[in-house]
Amino acid sequence: MRIRTSLAIATAAGAVALGALAAPAAQADEASAGSKAFSYVNGVHAHAKAAAGGQAKSGVRSGVTTVDGDVTIDKVTVNGNQDIVAGTSAKKTVNVYVTATDPEGISDAYAMLWHGTSFDEEHVDGVIIPEQQEADCDNWSATSATCKITLTVDPSWDLYDSSLAGKWNVYAGALANDDDVMDNDTYKNVWIKRAAQITSMNAAPEPVKKGKTITATANLSRASWSYLKYYGYGSQSAQLQFAKAGSSTYTTVKTVKTSSTGALKATATASTSGTWRFYFPKNSTTSAATSAGDYVAVN
Repeated sequence: MRIRTSLAIATAAGAVALGALAAPAAQADEASAGSKAFSYVNGVHAHAKAAAGGQAKSGVRSGVTTVDGDVTIDKVTVNGNQDIVAGTSAKKTVNVYVTATDPEGISDAYAMLWHGTSFDEEHVDGVIIPEQQEADCDNWSATSATCKITLTVDPSWDLYDSSLAGKWNVYAGALANDDDVMDNDTYKNVWIKRAAQITSMNAAPEPVKKGKTITATANLSRASWSYLKYYGYGSQSAQLQFAKAGSSTYTTVKTVKTSSTGALKATATASTSGTWRFYFPKNSTTSAATSAGDYVAVN
C-alpha cells in the first residue's frame, strides 16, 4: 500500500518550526548552511512532537543519534549508491531511500545531506535539504516501509565553493505509526564530486602507415564550483586507450600526466586500425572522464 504523509503540522508551533522543510534546498554561503541544516532538523522534530500529541519525545535532540521507542532505520540508499557528480550549471536530482521498521508500522522518513567537521551550526558548511513537504512511502509489510526523499543538487547555489567536493554525511530519520522516532545525523557517507571532462581529442596522422608513430592530444578539465567554469586539471594521470577496429573493448596503452594547464599528449606505435581515446579515473573529489574516440586507419 502506498501512503503519502504530509509534513504540514496543524499546530502553530509545529508549523513554524517545520517551515524550513518547504524552503528551497540551497544555501548561499557557509554562514547560512548550519542554520538551514538545523532548521530542517528542528522541523523534523516538531513533526514528531506534534504526532505525539504535542508532547516532546525525550530522545529527540539535535546533533546526535537518537532513538525513542523501537523504530529502527534498516537501510539508506543515496543516488543508487553511486557518486553524485555536479558540473557548473545543470541541477542533479538525487533520490534517497530510507527503509525503516517498527512493530506498529512506519508513517514517515526524512533525509538530508550535510558537509562539515561535526554536526553543529558552527561546523556545518554545506547542506542539501529536500524541497518536498511529503515523503513518499511504500509499506511493503505491516511493520516496514521504504520512503523516497528527493533532493536537488544545484551547483550554482548548494555547492558554493569547490572545497565542498568529497565526502558528505547523510542525515536520516524515521517516524513510526505509534510516534516512535529515530534519527541519525551521520547514518552513512556519500561523495559529491566535481565533474571532469576530456575535450579536443585528436589522434594523428590519419591515416598512418603501419609501424609509424601516432600522437594523441586532448585537454582534461574539471568544474570549479567557486567560479562556475571548467578549468584545466593539471598534474593528473590519464590513460591512453585503444580499441581495434570492430571491437568496443579498450585496452590501456600507456599512462601519462597532464601539463599544469590540463593538456594531454601521448605517442604510440600504430599497428592496426582502430579508435584511440583518453580516460581519467575518478579520485576523491573529481569524477572519472572519457574523451570521445578518434578512429585512425592504418595502411
